[in-house]
This record gives sequence, C-alpha cells and structure tokens, in this order.
Amino acid sequence: MVPEAPLEDVGAGLVPAAKGWFVMNARGARWLDRKERGASLPLTGWDELEAETYFPQLGINLVRLGPGQPMAMYHWENDQEDFLVLSGHALLIVEGEERPLRQWDFVHCPPETGHVIVGAGNNPCTILAMSSRKHQASGTWGAYTVDESALRHGAGVEEETTDEEIAYARFPSSEPIRYREGWLPG
Repeated sequence: MVPEAPLEDVGAGLVPAAKGWFVMNARGARWLDRKERGASLPLTGWDELEAETYFPQLGINLVRLGPGQPMAMYHWENDQEDFLVLSGHALLIVEGEERPLRQWDFVHCPPETGHVIVGAGNNPCTILAMSSRKHQASGTWGAYTVDESALRHGAGVEEETTDEEIAYARFPSSEPIRYREGWLPG
C-alpha cells in the first residue's frame, strides 16, 4: 500500500515532505517569484533533490506570465514537453516560427523541438507545463540554442549553452513565495 505523503509548510507554502500520494491546492502550495519571468508553481519539485526524490518521472509546473515575460530561454530537450494555456494569451516560438496561443491551446513538443513561450496580450496568462524527466538525471537534458525570433522577444541566448546559469544570467534568482490572490484564474 502506498502511504499518504505529509505536507510541510516551508514558510512560503506547502511542499511534500516524503514519498507517497497527496492532495495539495495550488493556492496553498509554495510558489516561486521568478521576477522578470513571472510566477511559477513547481508542482513536482523546485530543485534536483525534490524532483529526483519525490517526482523522478514527470515534471509539472504551473506558470503565470505577464505580457512579454518569457517562460524560459529558447531551448530543446531530449524529453517531450507539453503545454496547456489555461487563461490569457501567449506567443509560442517553435523551430524559429511564431505562433499565437490562446486559452485551451495545447502545445506538444516532441524531443529535440526548439521552443519557448512568452506572455502576450494585455493581461497575464496561466500555462500548465508538463515534461518527462527520463534524461534529466543523466545530465543529457538538451541545450539552449540561438534563435533570432526568441532573441527579439527577450527569450533567447546569444550563444548556445547547456549551462542553466549562463542561459539565465541576466535574470534575478527565483525566490520562494506564498500564492498571491489573483494569480490563478477563477
């Protein structure tokens, strides 16, 4: 029988404190203030320890982006990634093409698909991001690659790298934060 994992309040919200099943409301969970890249709720672990210990197979992240805020830097991964726009508008940059996204659009990126999502429109958007973690632990996750469209939207690197610290050097570090009323639709 699989036990229920206890939830622990770490000051910025709840996180699982052991392996097992659990139910946690997004409004009570630990969020991240990603400053110029919006707010994020890493439902399946913020750091490598959490991800590898409690969620080794699947990554799920809820992201709130303001207009012009990039979800990430343009990149490709050795695992598939999928995205569902829950509210608002966004811009998908995929394989050098720009595609507008709106509520309920689903984006599937097979392994090795270059992509990034940027908030668009006049209001914030909320996106559910999901990915496999098959290659995360081995270090062969993928790379941040140069893309002119991503650079125009502030979501690209000027030189290819696999180093996250280099790719995100211009952004302030993320900080744990409690949910702020209004971040989620409804």
